[in-house]
Amino acid sequence: MRKYDTSAIDQLQKETTIIENNGVNIIVKPSPGEDRPGYLDPMELSLMDNHWAGNLEGEEPAAMPPLEVLIPIMRENMGFPNYNLNTVEIHTKYEEITDSGNTVGLWRYYPRKSEKNPKRPAFVFFHGGGWIGGSVYTVENFCKLIAELADAVVFNVDYSLAPEKKFPNGLDDNYYAVKHVYDHADAYGIDPEKISVGGDSAGGNYTAAVCLKARDEGTPKIAMQVLIYPAITHADAMVEGYEWSENFFEKSEEHKDIINGLISLGRPSKFEDNLFLGVYISNKEDINNPYVSPMLAESHAGLPKAILAGAEFDGLRIHTEFYAKQLQDAGVETTCFRYKGMTHAFIDKLGHVPQAEDLCIEIAKAIREI
Repeated sequence: MRKYDTSAIDQLQKETTIIENNGVNIIVKPSPGEDRPGYLDPMELSLMDNHWAGNLEGEEPAAMPPLEVLIPIMRENMGFPNYNLNTVEIHTKYEEITDSGNTVGLWRYYPRKSEKNPKRPAFVFFHGGGWIGGSVYTVENFCKLIAELADAVVFNVDYSLAPEKKFPNGLDDNYYAVKHVYDHADAYGIDPEKISVGGDSAGGNYTAAVCLKARDEGTPKIAMQVLIYPAITHADAMVEGYEWSENFFEKSEEHKDIINGLISLGRPSKFEDNLFLGVYISNKEDINNPYVSPMLAESHAGLPKAILAGAEFDGLRIHTEFYAKQLQDAGVETTCFRYKGMTHAFIDKLGHVPQAEDLCIEIAKAIREI
């Protein structure tokens, strides 16, 4: 089911504009029902009622509980209940692989009607959750819709989480999951020349890192990377030309207090001040490892063609569009979207906001064209 009219999808597909940002053409998707600059999307805003983001003004910050208490609470509250928008029967399979040294759950989804097609494209997805949380179940409907729209086999990786399994466990789980899919392409009925990878937020970070590692190792072959509001650096690690500023966000007077509370992700900070970074990596110097901070790779040449998608009111939009520039400057075929009025983690709201469905359409279109 959908909580919006399908005319919103038509608008998102047909009424795009292109702006230039730092030498990159950004495809800007409209905010249905809101043309004014600096305003949150009305459907996104309606979901914030009775939520912390809608009640920032005048609130005193609560005392921070210890990490052993805070992390389970955060895990419990990550994600957003969403809807299955499939119109055909989708087969769901589950297996466990141990190629990385960890036991990793690997879900896969594909339309029943194409089960006997031995050369389907594949898409391997890594969920978000700040390296400490998130769930394959939050993105399951998102993955299933892409499977239908692209007529593809979509894999959903249940990788290891920190702090129980710190870097490089999650990266290795995801890299070896892609390699497993590539090495067993015939068994899965997929074309090894048409394997794409993607992820959102921390999963977008893993996507970039997996592509770097696959290029460096020479295997597996990856046809395309899809980075959805990815984190591409940590703490204060950055390269020349990169800048993060609140001035990059246009905020209406009416919504500025809410927006200010939404754009903190990706803001440069000292390692010691970043509460959760030390949970993910064991040592400060790891922030300079390109498999942790893909922005810092010596070269981005030879990487798979890329789709990047950012939300207007998300601090990681700065990461998204800068990484698009890095890829483009390295000769990588790059497409970058900006969703007006939207905030971080909007794909979790599939069926609630049309932008999540629209992004499925864009990803599926690109998969079909490989």
